[in-house]
Amino acid sequence: MIQLKNLERSYKTPAGQFFVLRRVNLEIREGEFITIMGPSGAGKSSLLNVLALLDDAWQGEYWFRDQAVHEMKRKQRAELAKRNIGMVFQSYHLLDDLTVRENIDLPLSYTDIPHQQRQGMVADTLDRFQIVAKKDLFPSQLSGGQQQLVGVARAVIHRPALLLADEPTGNLHSSQAKEIMELFRELNQQGTTIVQVTHSEVNAEYGSRTIQLRDGWVVSDTANPDLQPYEAVKQ
Repeated sequence: MIQLKNLERSYKTPAGQFFVLRRVNLEIREGEFITIMGPSGAGKSSLLNVLALLDDAWQGEYWFRDQAVHEMKRKQRAELAKRNIGMVFQSYHLLDDLTVRENIDLPLSYTDIPHQQRQGMVADTLDRFQIVAKKDLFPSQLSGGQQQLVGVARAVIHRPALLLADEPTGNLHSSQAKEIMELFRELNQQGTTIVQVTHSEVNAEYGSRTIQLRDGWVVSDTANPDLQPYEAVKQ
């Protein structure tokens, strides 16, 4: 599904160029459930933002289903993301001026699905996440855990081909977290490719492959046991 070739991301600082991703070479196959782990500042969220096509300021090659993303204009990338990618953000990213129902409906508004069918899908999703009573509330009226549930519901409602999740259960209590991870497993079994960033060993066990980042480098990958040691790659 995705190939990254020598992908790098950096920022200019008074002290010079600071790299948050270094020479990332990665292949993500259709139907995989991948966990990205590593210490704070390792580049995990930066990598997820690149995969989500939310960040344009990177160098290298990015192929999505044989389409050269690195050669696309911003509008083309946005269209590609709308059609194929769902994103669960650590900080929710709900639209403050939309209700819960309207936030969840947002991804469907970019599709050709008839309005009545969309309403039915939203109603089913509200019920599935047990937030029917919250449908007419605004994000500011919700707790952090409730906002996270709405964010997950919005990300999965249109059954994206690729689901990206940044600490998807960080603000949920254990029973809610388990429900979300079981939902992710179900979606994955139905064909959705999932990439999650997490510090949770429990959440990582739901995946079939684990990638470790350190200082922006891919230092281990359970699908690639022959990966060069971190110290050797840095040379």
